[in-house]
This record gives sequence, structure tokens and C-alpha cells, in this order.
Amino acid sequence: MKDLLKLKSSLTEEIENILNAQVKVEAHSSALYLAMSSWCDDQGLDHSASFFAKQADEERAHMLKLFNYINNRGGRAVSPEITNIPTDFESFRGVFEQTLEQEMFVTEQFNNIADRCMKAKDYVTFNFVQWFLEEQVEEEYVARRILELFDVIGEEGTGRWEIDRHLVKVTFDGE
Repeated sequence: MKDLLKLKSSLTEEIENILNAQVKVEAHSSALYLAMSSWCDDQGLDHSASFFAKQADEERAHMLKLFNYINNRGGRAVSPEITNIPTDFESFRGVFEQTLEQEMFVTEQFNNIADRCMKAKDYVTFNFVQWFLEEQVEEEYVARRILELFDVIGEEGTGRWEIDRHLVKVTFDGE
């Protein structure tokens, strides 16, 4: 029984560290999307402001899912410090381009985590990470679809407000 108590965590140090690094990535995404929400609100783009507020909530939920997983496996989740969040953005389209870049980065990070889990033979964590990878398909798809609105509608005249209005119709079918 004494030896079992020494094995506090069923996570290796490496896997615990990369999961904690991802907790920080998710927290950063949440803070970034909250800043984008505020910027869109300031621009009078109400649907976009709501979209980014919802995205910020989703990213925080992802962060907590990872955070709780680390703790539930006997590891030590670390509450991340978040810095360098912009408060101003160059353009409406630029906000969504940055969103797609962020989501592609997150996908890359989860692919790296999955790869390291396989190499470490941590199939439990590998299985856990699959949910996030599937979620990333949706996140990237929606960002791409929104960027297509800029190409189809354009930002000239009332274009910005048309794009903003159409955001509520962009969904992911998944099947």
C-alpha cells in the first residue's frame, strides 16, 4: 500500500507539463476573444461582440476541462498568468483572421499533445484529447466560413453590418 501512495499521479511529468501549457493556451484564447468582443462592441458590431463573448466562454470551459483532468489524474493543475492581450485591432476582417490563426495554432498544440501521449503510451490522456481535436474541426470551420463572408459581402458601405448580421447564421453541421 505504501508504494501505491507514492504514485500520486497517473500522469507522467512530461504529460502533466504539456497539459498545463495547454491550460495556458486556452486561457489566453479566452482572454483574446473577450478583448475581441469588447472591440467589436465598441465598433457597434453587436453580433460579433456576442460571438466573441461566447467564444471566450467556450475557451474558458476548455481550460477548465483540462485543468480538472490534470487534478483528477493526480497531477497538479496550474492557474495560468495571462499577459499581452491586445485591446485594439486593425480591422474587422483582421479580428477573424487572427481568430482562424489562433484556432489553427490550438489544433497544432492538441496534435502535439496527442503525439506525445502516444509516444508515452498514455492512452487515457490520448483518448481525452480526442474530444478537443474534434472540437477544433468546428472551431476552424466556423472561422473560415466567417472569413468567406468578407469575400462574398465585402466591407464597403453597409458590408460590415451585413457581415455582422450574418454571423448568427454561420453554424457547423459536423456530419
